[in-house]
This record gives sequence, structure tokens and C-alpha cells, in this order.
Amino acid sequence: MTDLKLICFPGAPNLPIFAAIEKGWFAANGVNVKLTTTPSSAFQAENLANGTFDIAGTAFDNVVAYREKQGAVVIEPVPDFFAFMGATQIELALVTAKDVKSVADLKGRSVALDALATGFAFVLYEMLERAGLKQADIEMAAVGATPLRWESVRAGTHAATLTIEPFTSIARAQGFNVVETSTNMFAAYQGGSFAARYSWAAANADAVKGFIRSYLKGLEWTLDPANKDEAVKLLLANMDGIKPEVAPKVVANLVNPRSGLTPKAAFLPDGVATVLELRRRYGGGKANADAARYIDTSFYDDAVKGV
Repeated sequence: MTDLKLICFPGAPNLPIFAAIEKGWFAANGVNVKLTTTPSSAFQAENLANGTFDIAGTAFDNVVAYREKQGAVVIEPVPDFFAFMGATQIELALVTAKDVKSVADLKGRSVALDALATGFAFVLYEMLERAGLKQADIEMAAVGATPLRWESVRAGTHAATLTIEPFTSIARAQGFNVVETSTNMFAAYQGGSFAARYSWAAANADAVKGFIRSYLKGLEWTLDPANKDEAVKLLLANMDGIKPEVAPKVVANLVNPRSGLTPKAAFLPDGVATVLELRRRYGGGKANADAARYIDTSFYDDAVKGV
């Protein structure tokens, strides 16, 4: 049994992990997974780089950012991060204060982000541009992961933030507005992925493949309509703050490949291209258009073949 230290952002997309732990699939594949949720992308990247964590469930753009020294913090030497498996297309929702009815209404207001130049910040910048706003038209604050950002909007500290499930449904249920979504803007967007340091993965290939096989079992279970009711219960058991009346909607969005989990955890070539194009436009530095610089599916391919 190999211990695996996994760090993910808080959110409903972790449901396949909850399932794989609950059903014993990680153990059956020889890995003991300890899941930690991260307060921010910078914390996650620094602690993946220094070996505190082995695998990260993270925005695909974060892998690109830290490979190109464009992250929220500069890590030296440049970490050999790579994405070995997809996770979500994900729907990023621009949740706003109750008096904000459109993206344009954010002019002169403050918006909470995880970090200003990584992850999903560029999706926000595209939303602003399409609404005729410049980045200078709003005040942006680096607050951290989605629970912290949503709480800052709920408390009135900031006027808007980007959320994922379950926070989008929670916000809607409390009367907050959703004025734009990534799924409305992009035909495809590679939201989540699983990443590691290549040097660690190469030395622990069996553990990586065991993780992949287990996650895929959890994903298959989560996406099976026959497990819907149990999936709702599992989500409620593992995520504080979700009300029972909201949970079915959260799971419905999660199992929709347009707004949530990607079948077979495959990468979306068009979605990857969207991420790289957004970084080229808003990242303040040259991004490599070759996805192979950031993605290596050899561990996944071996895992599904049973190698």
C-alpha cells in the first residue's frame, strides 16, 4: 500500500474521489489517498513543488502558469509539473451581489479571485472584455479558493467572484445573481486536471496508475444515473454547507459533461486550446501553444490498458 498525498480545490468535482475512498477502490489498487483541500492555488503549487503533496487536482491553466514562470508566486527551480489526466470541463459562474444585474454593472466594484494571473482569472478578463470593460475598470483582489471567495461576496466585501459547484447553486438559492458563465462563452474549456511533478511520477509510476484506475472507477460510479441518490448523500456527507434541497441540482450539473465531470477523465483538445489562447492573450508572457509541453497521458494509457 502506497500513501498518496492529494491536494484539491474544494468543490463538488471531488465527488469521484469521495466515492473511490468510500468504496475502497483506492485501497484495491494499492494506494492510500489522503485528501487535503487547498486555500489557494499558490499554496497548492508551492507545496506540490516541494513534495509536501504528490498529486494535485487543479486548474489546467495552473500547470501552464507555473511551467512558464507566470504563476502567482515564482517557484525556483521551475517545477516539472505536468497534467496526466483530465477531470472537468467545468462551468465557471460569475456570481454577483444582488444589486449587480450584468457584467457591465461591475464597473467601479471589487471582484474576488483566487489569484490575478492564474487559473480562472483569464475567464473573468474575457467576460469583462466582452462586456466592454477593461481590467482597470474593476478592483481585483486575490482572496483564495472558492469557499473564501463566495463568502466574501455573501458578506458584501466584494461584488462578484467566479464559482464552481456547489457554490454556484448555493449562491443562487440565496438570491445572488449569475450574470455570465464560461459555458455560455466557450464551446470547450479544459477546467480541471490532475497534475504531478514528472520526476516524482516517473519514480512512482505504479502509484500514479493505481490512482488513475481508482479515480476512473469513482468517476464511472458518479456518472451512473443509477447512483444519483447515493451520490447526493455522499456529497452531503463530505461537504459542509450544502443544503439537502440544493444537492440534487449540484449533482445534476456535475454529471453534465458540458458543465462538470468529463467522461473517462479525458482531456478536451479544444478546451486545452481555449486555455492556452486565454493565457496567450492575458498572461503577460508568451505561452507555448504546444499542449504536449504540459500534458503526458502515458501513465493514463498504461493504467487503462492494465500495464
